[in-house]
Amino acid sequence: ARGYRAALCTQLAGPLQLRELPPRALQPHQVRVGVHYCGLNFADILACQGLYQEKHALPFTPGMEFSGTVLETGESVSTVREGCRVVGVTGTTAMAEECVVDQKMLWQVPEGVSSEDAAVLPVTYGTATLVLHHRARVQPGETVLVTAGAGATGLAVIDLAVNIFKAKVIAAAGSDAKCELALQRGASHSVNYSRSSLRDEVKRLTDGRGANVAVEAVGGDIFKAALQSLAWEGRIVVMGFAGGKIPSIPANLLLLKNVSAMGVYWSRYQEENFPVFSSTMSSALRYCQEGKIHPHIGAVFKLEEVNEAFNHVLQRQSTGKVVISMQ
Repeated sequence: ARGYRAALCTQLAGPLQLRELPPRALQPHQVRVGVHYCGLNFADILACQGLYQEKHALPFTPGMEFSGTVLETGESVSTVREGCRVVGVTGTTAMAEECVVDQKMLWQVPEGVSSEDAAVLPVTYGTATLVLHHRARVQPGETVLVTAGAGATGLAVIDLAVNIFKAKVIAAAGSDAKCELALQRGASHSVNYSRSSLRDEVKRLTDGRGANVAVEAVGGDIFKAALQSLAWEGRIVVMGFAGGKIPSIPANLLLLKNVSAMGVYWSRYQEENFPVFSSTMSSALRYCQEGKIHPHIGAVFKLEEVNEAFNHVLQRQSTGKVVISMQ
């Protein structure tokens, strides 16, 4: 059997190497997929720097979400067959021309959903669904504040909050261009927190009430400002620390307004509550097929350009989702 090309992390914090690898043998419950697109996530970059929560033995291939076509199935596989278009989730190995995954981590891509769009749904829309529905319980008419509003998950939060949950969104980002993109994608208002006070602007935009829900992905001082921007019985959901500083929560701020603080760690649901995890994928695919949501892809890189793609994200040049194309 012929080999396949893969991006390989051979040294932490070093450039990825493009190598040809031999095909892996299939277990009875596994499926071999020819990858079309792989979504690039900040977690992939952290893993290749040795800074992610889950450590991987060297060498390894990054990539945790992908779309493609089924090439071969193990003898016990009943959910998909050869030739099916699928979207899948794996901790690593997806940044390659093919990958092998458990059948339960694959979902069939419905007609009308492109392979490119399907590849960006798992992490961003899966996380956004967990944030808005499962954790914050957003209600129609509520105001949702989202920081890092022009990032891949931030835009997914805007998309779902506006078009599925019928909420009003205030998007916060670090530049006028990113604020403008968030407005184009459905936010009612935007705040450039590099030039103005996030707390003061949210207060002004809500006539002093504050936001019902804050979805926070930056950390540091932005987290504290988002917490202070909440309304009575508001909820703040932590989904990352793109700014690099993990904040502490002043407990008195929770007490004064009866605020709830919670977190979302998307991949943990695979082990702890798989039905909820799987339902986020099924919902995202259905919403996409129905035309209710519109994933935003900011840049597409070829597999041989994988290091340029990593740098694009690290230098904060990216908006929306960055994907790696194997085609």
